[in-house]
Amino acid sequence: MTDLYRLLPEEMEQLVIDMGYPRYRADQILLPLYYKFPKQLDDIPQLPKKLREELTAAGYTIGSAKETHRIVSDDGDTTKLLLELSNDNAVETVLMQYDPAKIGGHPRSTICVSTQIGCAMGCVFCATGQMGFETNLKAEHIISQVIHFAEILEKRGEHVTNLVFMGMGEPMANYDEMIRAVKILTHDRGFGLGQRHITISTIGIRSGIERLAEENLQIGLAISLHASNNELRKKLVPTASPTSVEDIIELGRSYFKKTGRRVTFEYALMAGINDSPEIATELARLLKGNGSHVNLIPINPTAGDFKRPSEKSVLEFERILFDAGINCTIRIEKGTEISAACGQLRTDLISKN
Repeated sequence: MTDLYRLLPEEMEQLVIDMGYPRYRADQILLPLYYKFPKQLDDIPQLPKKLREELTAAGYTIGSAKETHRIVSDDGDTTKLLLELSNDNAVETVLMQYDPAKIGGHPRSTICVSTQIGCAMGCVFCATGQMGFETNLKAEHIISQVIHFAEILEKRGEHVTNLVFMGMGEPMANYDEMIRAVKILTHDRGFGLGQRHITISTIGIRSGIERLAEENLQIGLAISLHASNNELRKKLVPTASPTSVEDIIELGRSYFKKTGRRVTFEYALMAGINDSPEIATELARLLKGNGSHVNLIPINPTAGDFKRPSEKSVLEFERILFDAGINCTIRIEKGTEISAACGQLRTDLISKN
């Protein structure tokens, strides 16, 4: 069986041509797929019945995610879903909505998508990392998460504005499927989302970052740093290399030089672990003149024994970076109380949410 959401528009076009139909039939499939949310081929009546029957006989299907659990934050801005995918696996996906009165500009509806079930990186402060790795998701399973929320938003008269690959899993460890999904989601004959509205977050896998820099895509890159020296980072990220801090900073510099896109370094602040003024000063020295951006993330409650720093500590850390000329912001966290924020996704704990 082949899910039609797996096919790039060019592949869809070649498919209908190989079946003896004119190329415009491809658009008669693509347009409904990404804007009408059909569940089966018979939900696309503009296609000739004969073509629908031939596609079905050839094993083509329309995969969709089935919602099995939904939880909404107290303010209504964050929705976390447990979705059962067409491969019979379940994954958590999150919708975060931002009020323009609070952020300036236009309203944003950001979907945090997952690329794996579980994660093999083992970050000690991340619920997904502590869950362990189960399986990679195919491009169609990544896309189905977006489509499911797009349908929910469409019924409200709203639409998806941004995607962040910051859900379950390490995107660069599932590179081929992740990038196929990105190309379909940004294709003007696919989902049609602007490339600059997508950010991929990684723990810092060199091969993936180097490949991404060669893709000629204008998407954002966020690299999880979390420490100012290798000894500390190794404790927080067991899979880190002995020189991971320097390597990550150099990768960010190379990515910017190649793509012109500024890299964001994500830094999860943990009380008594990596939030001291001394560490902030060390980090500032490392990043000075780098041209990158630091996104400070006060740690969210997870299964690990880590505490969120006080507001005073967070602001002092930010001040030290800012005074050193480092572009820096504190992330606006959403959905913490429903375990939908950064580092909190874990399907085996859904019943406790």
